[in-house]
Amino acid sequence: MRLREIRPADHRVLAGFDRDAARGHDLRLGGYRHWAAHRGRVADSGDDFHFAIEARHSRAVVGSMWIQADPATRRFSYGIGIGPQHRRCGYAADAVTVLLTVMFEQRGYRECVVSVNGANFASLALHGELGFREEGRPRDTELRLGEVRYPVLMGLTAARFAAHQRRGPLRPERGRHWRTPRRGRHWASRTAS
Repeated sequence: MRLREIRPADHRVLAGFDRDAARGHDLRLGGYRHWAAHRGRVADSGDDFHFAIEARHSRAVVGSMWIQADPATRRFSYGIGIGPQHRRCGYAADAVTVLLTVMFEQRGYRECVVSVNGANFASLALHGELGFREEGRPRDTELRLGEVRYPVLMGLTAARFAAHQRRGPLRPERGRHWRTPRRGRHWASRTAS
């Protein structure tokens, strides 16, 4: 996985993720559709960025990430969206880890705060594994299709991230591409020639 700037050709893929989410009735607050508003931005300003998340081997865009930073307070937040067919492959965890490393170690930020939909258990678990701690559940609820939704604020400091990185990942075998103990068929043909 790698983070790179969004190119004009990526807009079609990113819009397709939105359509797939709408077809699948994925109406989660903070879902991928949120990023449609940020795709029209021409250039990033200051420490605010919008990146495409690209798979290394296939060079396919699997999602995007938007970062909003406040250099005065040394705090930042981000949002991430992964296309429906690319979820549970470890792309989000890798992208967030790269982002946190850059923002904390290279750019000198002190804290990251994100808002996660309380019904998005996968995102809550991901952020918990990365070292985030719950800071609160504001009363900013939303009623959609008879279901109450609420945001969960999660925070991570640079010191806690550094300590967490020293311990190593909790589950190094994350993602679909890590589940098979042996290499795929394509490796046999390359090594035989």
